[in-house]
Amino acid sequence: MNNAIKASAIQMKAELGDIQSNLVKAEKLIDEAASSGSSMIIVPEFFTSAMAFHPSLLEAALPLQGKAHELLTTMARKHHAYVGGSFLASKQNDLYNTFVLAMPDGEAAYHDKDQPTMWENCYYRGGDDDGILATPIGPVGAVLCWEFVRNRTVERLLGRVDLVVGGSCWWSVPQNWPPKSFWELHHRKNKKIMASTPATLARMLGVAVVHAAHAGEFKAHMPLMPGMPYSSHYLGETQIVDRSGVIISRMTREEGEGVITAEITPGRVKPSLGFSTSFWIPHLPLLFRLVWAYQNYYGRRYYGKAKQKGMLLVP
Repeated sequence: MNNAIKASAIQMKAELGDIQSNLVKAEKLIDEAASSGSSMIIVPEFFTSAMAFHPSLLEAALPLQGKAHELLTTMARKHHAYVGGSFLASKQNDLYNTFVLAMPDGEAAYHDKDQPTMWENCYYRGGDDDGILATPIGPVGAVLCWEFVRNRTVERLLGRVDLVVGGSCWWSVPQNWPPKSFWELHHRKNKKIMASTPATLARMLGVAVVHAAHAGEFKAHMPLMPGMPYSSHYLGETQIVDRSGVIISRMTREEGEGVITAEITPGRVKPSLGFSTSFWIPHLPLLFRLVWAYQNYYGRRYYGKAKQKGMLLVP
């Protein structure tokens, strides 16, 4: 692939756990993106529900071939475009964070996020596919949120894809906990990592990246801390990045909900950054790594118990 295409990435302010409202919103934004002539349209990770540690997420999954899948495939046929996004999907009595890339001919390709992030572990399990989607326009890599910051993502995609599409539902540190100065410091670090992530992956793979994101606020809870409210927001940073790693279109969280569009050229150039054998690409603060470890462990146990007790709706 070396012919330029027009791509759009959508930034949403999804309502936590409100599937119907979010499907309506996504349809409207996809129509808006298609009106610009885009042939590649990407909505964020968890576009049907957003993500937090919240009771509504226990009932936020859909059958893989259900309403979300139908929306993506219908929009792809309607606009003769590739339309993709991820949602909590039920398959074989388990839940996954499944990215669906619907194609103009009615076909679709799939990727299950390899590892849930922190409290995400409460609501789904990781997949084991390589994230390489076969399409009529060539191999496309699907990457979701913290897959963007792991070296193993680069290892499985390097030299094998001509374009990366995906998105995130990356939340901030709590905005309501003292001391304010401590959390503000970590918020700045978190935001800096998020903002640089799509371009960093583009430079490591030598391909263009289309990254869709969430930008809304939410109120949830903190795992293992009963009664501790977690007031937060998603970090936004919807971006379209060219093959050299230059951001050619961007929407910040402060800009709210909307669509960005740019021309990109699929195909590979020589990567300008290498990857290492370390687990993470950026240096994550110690606090992030500690929360990652305890919430991953807690979340896996929560998921198993919630399924066993019938608390987790598996359509």
